[in-house]
Amino acid sequence: MPRSLRDYPLIALNPEQPDGRVDFTHVFGRTGTVHIEIGIGRGTFLLNEAIGHPEVDFLGIELASRYYRHSVDRMGRHGLGNVRIVRTEAAYFLTEMVRDSSVDCFHIYFPDPWPKKRHHKRRFINQTNLEQLLRCLKNNGLIKIVTDHAGYFEQIEQVIAAHSRQLAKTDFLPAGNSADGEWVGTNFERKYRKENRQIFCLAVIKTGLG
Repeated sequence: MPRSLRDYPLIALNPEQPDGRVDFTHVFGRTGTVHIEIGIGRGTFLLNEAIGHPEVDFLGIELASRYYRHSVDRMGRHGLGNVRIVRTEAAYFLTEMVRDSSVDCFHIYFPDPWPKKRHHKRRFINQTNLEQLLRCLKNNGLIKIVTDHAGYFEQIEQVIAAHSRQLAKTDFLPAGNSADGEWVGTNFERKYRKENRQIFCLAVIKTGLG
């Protein structure tokens, strides 16, 4: 019988803030470095990073209910005080709920590639959403992206190139708890590596220009 998933109010963040945009100092009870992962899946990357970097505050965004509930339970069982998870649509949350210059790093790993041409408009990384990421990001903040889809990666590079005054490419450093040959150690990455898929990585830093 599957184990029952528990709800942990400390971990689960209400996407609707009564006073407007999210104050991360209030949410985490301290002032510190803030990382946001968009599309956390089962939370493997988020869990490992939060354990490995207790000095960093992590917010995970996940829309799928089953992944959200699994991840809240997973973080709660580990007693992590530096993680919050919100169930919402990422573009909405960034636009309406995240304050200007409040995030140190965005992690976007294996976003849905929407491979059919008529669905490309649903891809998360586009000009509109990148502008929101830039607004939310502090100067010298990072955006880190990984995908297994060559066509989507080509589009991502084009979107990034359109903001070349504000974003500069930098080295993509593997996550601290990733295994040999891995970049971020997510469930998707491990699955795709077993299938011998090519993995594409990109990291950019906000320069403060433009």
